[in-house]
Amino acid sequence: MTPTMDLYQRLLEHFGPQKWWPAETRFEMMVGAILTQNVNWNNVETAIDNLKKEGCLTPMSIWEIEKAHLEELIRPTGFYRQKAARLKRLSRCVLENGGVDHFLRQENLRDALLEIKGIGPETADSIALYAGDRPIFVVDAYTMRIVKRAFGFEGSYDDVQDYFQNTVPTDIEIYKEFHALLVRLGKENCSKRSPVCDGCPVNPLCLLRKPSASIF
Repeated sequence: MTPTMDLYQRLLEHFGPQKWWPAETRFEMMVGAILTQNVNWNNVETAIDNLKKEGCLTPMSIWEIEKAHLEELIRPTGFYRQKAARLKRLSRCVLENGGVDHFLRQENLRDALLEIKGIGPETADSIALYAGDRPIFVVDAYTMRIVKRAFGFEGSYDDVQDYFQNTVPTDIEIYKEFHALLVRLGKENCSKRSPVCDGCPVNPLCLLRKPSASIF
């Protein structure tokens, strides 16, 4: 078993299945991936609820709604003007490519997403994995922090992504679950400034494990 799969098994046994991404439709998941940039998920849920109440969770409804009104609906997520513009651009791209299903089936999905202004690798990969069912491992700040502390591995987004894709079986469901588990660990134990090492399920593997609640 590779160290990464050992990590996966420990997290799964400790936290249980995360059933992520929480969304009723694939387009809702795509919207959530944009709204969650730089904000807590609870704020995203509030914004998603606002959009649902307005009947505004389809590409056409987001494209047609007044931008100022869309901004108000997603205001809880912060950077709402930029995110509203990104949602508009995403919706237009989806509509121009035959709708959600056809858009997500295209061979160059990741490249198509990255061509949309405001969508970076993490958001593109989240959409490709969770909405498009593509075998792409999503890397976020939690993931980069955990592998640096636990394994001493450090690098760019692409480096860390390759690290996981080369040491984890190419399995879409494992990729989804693993990413969600790393987020859970990052939130509950391996935080940026005040990590809680006592009781952390990664302790037997972690190179920087310390008995106190703070690594640094």
